[in-house]
Amino acid sequence: MKHRVFCALLIAALAALMPLQALAEVSFSGKVVSRDSAAVMAPFGGIIDRMSVRAGDTIHVGDPVATLQTTRVYAQMDGVVSGIFAKEGDNTEGIVSRYGGVMFIEPLNHFMVTATTEKAYNSGSARFIHIGEEVYLSCTKDGSHRGVAVVTKVSELDDKGNTPYNLEVISGNFYMGETVNIYRRKNYASTSRLGRGTVKQNAAMAVNGSGSVLKIHVKEGDRVERGELLFETVEGALDGLFAMDNTIVSGMDGIVASVDTGAGTHVDKGGKLITVYPRDSMEIEMLVSELDLPDIHEGDPVTIEFEWDLDARHTTTGTISGVSRIGAKSDEKSSGDSKYSVYVSFEPTDEVSMDMSVIVHLAEVAETDAESDAN
Repeated sequence: MKHRVFCALLIAALAALMPLQALAEVSFSGKVVSRDSAAVMAPFGGIIDRMSVRAGDTIHVGDPVATLQTTRVYAQMDGVVSGIFAKEGDNTEGIVSRYGGVMFIEPLNHFMVTATTEKAYNSGSARFIHIGEEVYLSCTKDGSHRGVAVVTKVSELDDKGNTPYNLEVISGNFYMGETVNIYRRKNYASTSRLGRGTVKQNAAMAVNGSGSVLKIHVKEGDRVERGELLFETVEGALDGLFAMDNTIVSGMDGIVASVDTGAGTHVDKGGKLITVYPRDSMEIEMLVSELDLPDIHEGDPVTIEFEWDLDARHTTTGTISGVSRIGAKSDEKSSGDSKYSVYVSFEPTDEVSMDMSVIVHLAEVAETDAESDAN
């Protein structure tokens, strides 16, 4: 019995001499920061119609950032689109130089007449042609081909003292190259004869533009009316870019750091629209005393708790990703040890904002009872 008591006392004495190991949690305060920022640039130039975001907004890939004004080109007459030589992304100046137009519109009236007053009735009124007046045509061969035309152009007197003018045929069928007499009166009275002309094909109208083609709204063969939208252009070259419209979208997820321009201002191609803190660049920065650095190692797992989240429903995990080797002195009232930035990588969600306060819990570390007493 005495032997057992002696053994128990010996074990107790030895245990008292050995440092006891206890598990202690190490936590640090930190905040959400970003390693980098990125800009959303204008892919083409123009006047900004509206900005769709503000500083501090959460933004995702494909979200609209800004809308730029375009130059809209409309049909100048009724007709049929007969040729589209430009594609979206093309520079209009190069297309016009090569083909004579971005696209062409053939008039609905296929015939035109080039005429002069040389065979007009010998009277002053018959030799005076009015732009826009309606006249009547009859073929010189046998009068079997008749129609109605309108005067579209009147030129200066020629060398013979006659007035050249053009007509657009608005009704009637004729042969190409056919010669017709032109009358002011519907009864084709000789006293109303205004001259003679030749039937030709009515020329297609070239449609031009400036800058680069952003979007074409018609296709070849479409019948269009005067004032109908044909295509839109933007300033500068698109370098083969095929843009859906004049809305510029974000190419990244993140938080808008700043809006660098505004509605009504001009932006050049490549000009900065907004600055973004990309979501994949967000991390947590902690200021750690040099005395605590031995407990911190790159690659160590941590638990992150957001201070705004009292119910800890958004607790997440992370990893120590880096430790700054440049310290900053504490103020004079503190112990005087330096502070070092320690960075934690994690997967931020839409609820995470820049500069949010967090508490980072390191994995539990062992401490002796002597250290516990000292604390």
